[in-house]
Amino acid sequence: MAATTPVKTTESSPKIGIKVEDLKAINAGLAQVLSDTFTLYVKTHGYHWNVTGPHFRSLHLMFEEQYQELWEAADVLAERMRALGSGAPGSFAEFLEHASITDDERTTDAMTMVENLARDHETLARLVRPLVEVAEDAGDGATADLFNARLAVHEQAAWMLRSFAA
Repeated sequence: MAATTPVKTTESSPKIGIKVEDLKAINAGLAQVLSDTFTLYVKTHGYHWNVTGPHFRSLHLMFEEQYQELWEAADVLAERMRALGSGAPGSFAEFLEHASITDDERTTDAMTMVENLARDHETLARLVRPLVEVAEDAGDGATADLFNARLAVHEQAAWMLRSFAA
């Protein structure tokens, strides 16, 4: 995980049967996943706009599907943080502070775009996998389910991208 400043709690801790220290750990994980998701969204959208070459149409459409999914996921992740009594990162500065994925990989080479995105989805899968257990150990099945869903999406996206690059 990237070294981060704790996400600010915006209200009193909700009384939902999860210990305050567990809520903090879960929200820290959610903040990083949200930040990496948004950073990957921006990168994927930029690649969608700028891809060229013989595979333009197929990559343009694949990148569009992926950035739309990431956009929707960011909203779900942020709303989960709010439900757990935390504020959600909401500025580029905050996203970059919490993210482990970099957004400054401009390239004009379509296959480099594909490889960068595959690597980033794999990074997110590695990040999310242990967070499932953190949520489960805290008795937070809803967040564990959310993390498992994110894990499946990132593993599938990485596979699709790797398959395209093969």
